[in-house]
Amino acid sequence: MLLANAVALVHAAAVLFMLVGALLALRWPRLVLLHAPVALVILGVNLAGADCPLTDLELWLRERAGAPGYEGGFLGRYLFDPLGLEVDAAGTQLGIYATAIGLNAVGYGLLAARAPGSGGAPRARGPLQDPESASPAPAASWSGPTRTSAPAPGRSRP
Repeated sequence: MLLANAVALVHAAAVLFMLVGALLALRWPRLVLLHAPVALVILGVNLAGADCPLTDLELWLRERAGAPGYEGGFLGRYLFDPLGLEVDAAGTQLGIYATAIGLNAVGYGLLAARAPGSGGAPRARGPLQDPESASPAPAASWSGPTRTSAPAPGRSRP
């Protein structure tokens, strides 16, 4: 049963990552390389109406452990049933797709706006610095005080 629960946790993490991965990529841009394929696979499985392989694995592990299975898929079991919603209802399905597509559209839209050459905000720079007009600041080095005259009366040198 421990393995079935571990698969359920991995499944929850995959669903959460699919939902917010594009937004996380705003902070860590290379995350897109992982998020895009994960999101496309999850979307493809859902649009095809196929059984999720992680749900199938979890149910198989539950069966092997002698625990009861469940109907309605992962989201139905762990999210919608506790909320009293029917996972197959049109409104629930619309909510699922609107949430997933909406969050990803916002995330990828903001990422596209930040892309070089898009005229968007600069990446990995200060909020007021334009990378095209910024010139490298000269390297400053401090070697201590360089007084050439005597200190003012009543003051001593450091």
